[in-house]
Amino acid sequence: MMETSWYLIEDIDKLDSPALVIFPERVKANINTLKAMIDDPQRLRPHAKTHKTKEATQLMLAAGITKFKCATIAEAEMLGLSGASDVVLAYQPIGPKLKRFVRVTQQYPNTQYSCLVDNIASAEAIANAFAAVGDAVPVYIDLNIGQNRTGIVPGEKAIALYEYCAMARSLSIAGLHAYDGHVRGTLAERTAQSNEAFAKVEDMLKALQSKGYTNVKVIAGGSPSFPIHANRAAVECSPGTFVFWDKSYQDQCTEQPFQIAAIVVTRVVSLPNDTHICVDLGHKSIAAENEITKRVFFLNAPELKAVSHSEEHLVLHAGEGHSYKPGDVLYGVPIHVCPTVALHERGYTVENGKLAGEWRIIARDRKISL
Repeated sequence: MMETSWYLIEDIDKLDSPALVIFPERVKANINTLKAMIDDPQRLRPHAKTHKTKEATQLMLAAGITKFKCATIAEAEMLGLSGASDVVLAYQPIGPKLKRFVRVTQQYPNTQYSCLVDNIASAEAIANAFAAVGDAVPVYIDLNIGQNRTGIVPGEKAIALYEYCAMARSLSIAGLHAYDGHVRGTLAERTAQSNEAFAKVEDMLKALQSKGYTNVKVIAGGSPSFPIHANRAAVECSPGTFVFWDKSYQDQCTEQPFQIAAIVVTRVVSLPNDTHICVDLGHKSIAAENEITKRVFFLNAPELKAVSHSEEHLVLHAGEGHSYKPGDVLYGVPIHVCPTVALHERGYTVENGKLAGEWRIIARDRKISL
């Protein structure tokens, strides 16, 4: 059962809505929980896609986490700005993105950057781009182990790609990247699905080892499969949502004791009829990719049901005889926090029940400086 008071803000009248609110002490607690769930923090490579902030990154660095993963050039630059020592761009850079990636690696020489590749033509383009500036970059082979989004299917072609990258000028082969984003369900169901998917990675490892490749790093999983990969020897784990957590994973991943550390604050702005209320939490403030009843859960009003959603408004069914009035504050837990964070330019921090400062969501932008 969720707590009922930790989220209340004493000086809420100082905060306009809609707003993203971050609780730094809870973020720190989640980082400590993450470390406690694995044997060695050097096996942690958290994804920056959820928080997109220097502040959260620096809290992880202070906790001894030095490796990170990201999906955009802005996130890669944010991590460089934060002083991260090892960053994987979990994306295959092509065209202008490749040129920007090269510039990021040059701008932040104290950060070891690497990226993904899933075909020889792209590997050749990446090699040529770094050769042109007299540099080299480590790459990971992106394996398709069931999500069917990106990656190369494990097997002979994947081995050939690995061998190409091992020999290519201006590339160094680092290992394998295997994201099982399709894994869902109970822990038992996720374990079975993850084990089935990871068996393909293990077959790849055996094949590569038989060819003399002995130092093959493996980066695997996200939040749902994190506890499973944490039990695999030597595998680097890449959860991201843990830093703020959300309602979807709180309900699904009950074995992971992370705390909700980011919420949205909204206010009642209208009473369109006797049974409905309208709040200022539109598409621009809360992730709206799920069906309408699975976008936000109100901690102080769990009975409210969303019925319509537009750019700046969310209409909720409150029932006959409700007591809501314009100006009432609602505290909402995002169902999906990652894209919700990306909708806000800043998160307002709350410490000891009061507004304390701001975290700029600097990597929500497509570009910071490069």
